[in-house]
Formats: sequence, structure tokens, C-alpha cells
Amino acid sequence: MISRIDLRGNALPEGGALRDLLPRAEFDVEAALEKVRPICEDVHHRGTAALIEYAQKFDGVELSQVRVPAEAVSAALEQLDPAVRAALEESIRRARIVHRNQRRTEHTTQVVPGGTVTEKWVPVERVGLYAPGGRSVYPSSVVMNVVPAQEAGVESIALASPPQKQFGGLPHPTILAACALLGVDEVYAAGGAQAVAMFAYGTEECLPSNMVTGPGNIWVAAAKRYFTGKIGIDTEAGPTEIAVLADSTADPVHVAADLISQAEHDPLAAAVLVTDSAELAEAVERELEPQVAASKHIHDRIKPALAGKQSAIVLVDSLEDGLKVVDAYGAEHLEIQTADAAAWAARVRNAGAIFVGPWAPVSLGDYCAGSNHVLPTGGCACHSSGLSVQSFLRGIHIVDYTRDALAEVTHHVVTLAEAEDLPAHGAALKARFGWKVPTA
Repeated sequence: MISRIDLRGNALPEGGALRDLLPRAEFDVEAALEKVRPICEDVHHRGTAALIEYAQKFDGVELSQVRVPAEAVSAALEQLDPAVRAALEESIRRARIVHRNQRRTEHTTQVVPGGTVTEKWVPVERVGLYAPGGRSVYPSSVVMNVVPAQEAGVESIALASPPQKQFGGLPHPTILAACALLGVDEVYAAGGAQAVAMFAYGTEECLPSNMVTGPGNIWVAAAKRYFTGKIGIDTEAGPTEIAVLADSTADPVHVAADLISQAEHDPLAAAVLVTDSAELAEAVERELEPQVAASKHIHDRIKPALAGKQSAIVLVDSLEDGLKVVDAYGAEHLEIQTADAAAWAARVRNAGAIFVGPWAPVSLGDYCAGSNHVLPTGGCACHSSGLSVQSFLRGIHIVDYTRDALAEVTHHVVTLAEAEDLPAHGAALKARFGWKVPTA
């Protein structure tokens, strides 16, 4: 059901050579880019008419408008299962606690007497948020995108989610209900690359956004790449991933359940166990069989995901080697199920989010830990962070120098300008002092 990669017996290679030995899903955004380009440009030129046409082509629904009526958003909340509402409200409450503490404050540094640099943090003016609606419905993604944007102080927030045939062309009602709980009333029935294009270019119904965030399929990822530079993006999210670093103290029942929990997302989802215990590996393999058989999405998601090239049990000689492997892998979600798990977690350098010990499974982070579940995939955790309040803030430096403070450093500026063969840079300072360089 799941393959093995045995890295025992030899010194582990470094860097890219180690990464090449590890499982990873094929996710060719560059190839998809050429397919989304005409879609994006069609939305650019035809606006709402193009979105309506793509809703018919890709989603099988006939729309008269793309914006969801406000009454449909409020009605979805009124009809929401009370238990689901309570769970969403708790998810929102916990996310707000965590994200509110992420907001940065303005700070002024006195570089020299009379010379200061202040860094202030300004939210982007408008963001377009994307909530997937393919194999599953993700109201949790609405929470994870909206809460940090709100806590950052973004004034204009719009959300798009694919139209659903079974709901009359509206996004899934639980998506709409989550929007209502969060006070987001600008919602669009649009999915895929065309939704990203709507936010990037704007249409008759939708103003253009400064930034687009939220997970999606390969077409969403490709559209984000297409618009990089025109708009801000969070990440080109690929298939979801879980890696578990475990030793002989781990419970194979827990490990198997957690691997399956990510495999049920998508047939390309990655489930990776890294362990120095052959006994644990065997126990997890045995445990997968009955747990998979008792699951829901067995044949269309879980089994293909576990059997795919992106999933494996990786055997290593020691936890030190295991740590090197998980750092090379850079998982979206990394669980540490070892003795002294907190100490091992503290040494991890590359992961979207780290879950410590047996009582912090990835599923908790998906919904109610308070952390954000929009995280870097495909090894991008080595250079990128998950979505946070910082994602929606821009740092702006304010430089304030007096005459004396400028005079004191002018000779250095002139010297560096001339060293770079940019004499007009130095002249801009000399002009302020009668074309003479003040003495230091």
C-alpha cells in the first residue's frame, strides 16, 4: 500500500542529492501556465461574460451574475447546522487569538543624533481570497484566509469559491456561512484560474485586488505564477503533505491515522513517515490496512495517495539522520512523534508547521489549533512561511535626517556614489551644501 525507501547503512548525501532521494508528487505548474494564460487574458478582455462562460464550461452551471447576492450569504448562515456553526465559531475565536498577536508595531531607530529610520507597517488595501470547492468543501480555508487579513487591518476583502451545480450555481453553503460569520459579504461564484484573473484584473462586478491568497488546484497555482509581479500572492500551493518523524515510542495507530488523514485530501497528497525503527515501520504498515478499509474516500483518494510516488516510509539509522531527512524534505505539515518531541521539534529548520507529540495531530491545525493551515508545499518551507498577518502587511521605511546629520555622512555617500560611477547621486547631496562636501 505504501512503498519503502531505505537510507540506512551509508552516510546521507547533502543538499539536493538528499532531496532527490525523497518522495514528491509531480506538480508541473510551468506546463499548466500555458493553459491558464488564455483564460486569464479572456477574463481581462471580457470580464464577467468570460467568467459566466467558464462557469458553464468547467462547473456545468448557468450564471446570470458572478457576485453572490448578500441575502444568499446570510441565508446560508441561518440554515447552517448548529454544530457546524459552533465549530466554526470556535475555529475563528482561536485563530483570532493567535493572529492578533502577530501584528507588528511601528519602530523608530535613531541611527545618529538627528537621523532616524522608522519602519511602519501598512496593510494592503484590498485582497482577493480563494476557497477551493472541488473534491471537498473547505470553510476552514475561509477562516484561515480571512482572519489574518482582518487582523492585519485590510479594509477591502473579497472571496471567491467555485459555483456548485447542486446549489444552483452558488458556492457551497458552508463556505457562504463561514463568510457570514466573518462579516465578509463580497463573495463571488468563480473558481480556478478565472477567479484569480478576476481579482488581478477586475471586472464589471469586482474591483481589482492588490493581493490574492488561498490554496487551490494546479490551475490556481499556475494563475498565481502568471500574475506574480502584478499582484501579491501567498504561495503556489501544491498537493498537501504530511511528514512524520517518529521513533519506537510512537503509537503506530496514531501514525497510520495521521498519514491517512492527509491522504484523503487528494490522490496526489503526500504521506511520509521517517523513522529509525523498523518495528514501527512494520507496525504502521499493518495498521494502515484496517484503517484505510474503514475510511470513506478509499479508492479515489486514499489508496492512490498512499501508493503514489509521493508517499513512502523512509528508514534511517538514527533520529539525527531523520532530522536531516525532514529538513531536506521541508514538509507542509511535520509531526514529531518521538521521545522528547519538543527538543527535536526545536531543532527543525524547514517545515510549514510543526506538530509536537502525540496530542497535536495535523488535523488539529487544520481546524482549531489557532495556527494557520495555508502553508508552503513542495519543499518551499525552506524559504517561505505559512499565511499570517505579516502576509498582508508591507513594511515602509521613513527616513528623517537633519542638516547636521546629513552633513556628517555626506562624504561617505559621495565616495560610494563615485565608486559606483553614479556621480549625480553624490551631487544631489553636494547641492545642499553649496556644492562642497562638508568636512566630517
